Amino acid sequence: MTLANSQIFKTDLGPLNPVWAELILGLVVFGLTFLILAKGILPKIRRTLAEREDKIDGGTERADDLRAEATQIREQYEAELAEARHEAARIRSKAIEEGSAAIAAARAEGTAEREAIIAAGTEKIATERAAAERELNADVEAWAHALAARIVGEPVGADRA
Repeated sequence: MTLANSQIFKTDLGPLNPVWAELILGLVVFGLTFLILAKGILPKIRRTLAEREDKIDGGTERADDLRAEATQIREQYEAELAEARHEAARIRSKAIEEGSAAIAAARAEGTAEREAIIAAGTEKIATERAAAERELNADVEAWAHALAARIVGEPVGADRA
């Protein structure tokens, strides 16, 4: 019996009956293929899959970290913005108070100045009126006599002499 024709099973299975030589050759080729895949190709595939998973999971974690950081920065910005609005309202209120005080002071000063001008004008008018009255009173008697003389047609009073 030759090794090439020897059969593993003594029964006739037809084309399914394996031959020892083919079986050994198939196992050797399978072993070599398995070693090449296990030692060369599969580690590269595992490494690539691990890197991909790390990038996906790491990317998600980094995105979560960035999202949390962005939320924190946004909250800080909103707090600063609220503080700035409060400060602006306080400054605006202070400016309104100072403006009201300045307006009241200017109004009081204007009123005092107006009163001083009115008082000075009234005093000047009174002085000029008194001077005009004295001047007119001095001439009134002479004008009265002159007018009476015109009406009557003869000299009256002091002009008669």
